[in-house]
Amino acid sequence: MMAVIWLLVGLALVLWGANALTDGSSSIASRLGVSDLVIGLTVVAFGTSTPELVISIVSAVNGSAPLAVGNTIGSNIFNILAIIGITALVRPIKVERTIMTTELPILLLSSVVIWALGNSSWINGFGNNIISRTDGIFLLLAFALFMRHTLAAARTQQQTPTEGQNNREMPVWRSILYIVLGLTALIFGGDRFVAGASSIAIKAGISEGVVGLTIVAIGTSLPELATSVVAAIKGKPGLAVGNVIGSNIFNIFMVLGITSTISPLPFEGIDNMDLGTLLVASILFYLFAWVYKKRTITRLEGMVLLLCYIAYMTALLLRL
Repeated sequence: MMAVIWLLVGLALVLWGANALTDGSSSIASRLGVSDLVIGLTVVAFGTSTPELVISIVSAVNGSAPLAVGNTIGSNIFNILAIIGITALVRPIKVERTIMTTELPILLLSSVVIWALGNSSWINGFGNNIISRTDGIFLLLAFALFMRHTLAAARTQQQTPTEGQNNREMPVWRSILYIVLGLTALIFGGDRFVAGASSIAIKAGISEGVVGLTIVAIGTSLPELATSVVAAIKGKPGLAVGNVIGSNIFNIFMVLGITSTISPLPFEGIDNMDLGTLLVASILFYLFAWVYKKRTITRLEGMVLLLCYIAYMTALLLRL
């Protein structure tokens, strides 16, 4: 009974937190004169990636380094195929030109990098597939360059005012409060949702391994899912897309960078089905945004992405 209660409480907190975070972030973006995209790529992406960061660091410290890699890759696959898919089904996503020329290529590059690291023994002809401390340092340097570019863009980019926009601005203190409370609710709610769902699954006879590869990866991405869907509903496509792109880049360059400097990360239990799915998902994301040069991910394309995730999960469960 308590598991069901935590499941519902966690879901309610995630939904409320996403709403508060979207409102607070959009208000801050308006006051600073920067786009929702920049806020999504930075503040919102960092906040919604906190569960992955915490779980990965704790896993590395506790000697469960492979869990960090699995959680990160699983979350990134979910972010693209499921979150972008579901968000596009709710409302077609308009993709800004700057995303196509800068952020999406960086996202694609991050997927290529993690694929290469996961096949390092084949590429080098010796050794094991592992993210070393040296690799971690280079990942963090890549993350620093990405942040430098994003912050530089924030200084030069002016958000185009929309009619009535100023009327929707909150006082600064309330905007910051909404962001802090929203992130807190997202993180705590996501944790409670995972705990409740895991308990129910284990009682139903599902193995802990399956729970970890499915529910935990999905659960740590609940903040991204809720934030993107709510942002799309409120007509903030830049925030919705920026959140997913930023979170995926944060996960690979920052989360795995920090974690691998603590402890080298072996790709145990992670093979080319997982790495290839992430790479293909990134390519589909890029191609769908370019289709007919409308820079819009349609409901049909969203359905294709979601079906790809269902197919991946089916293959994953059959592999176990």
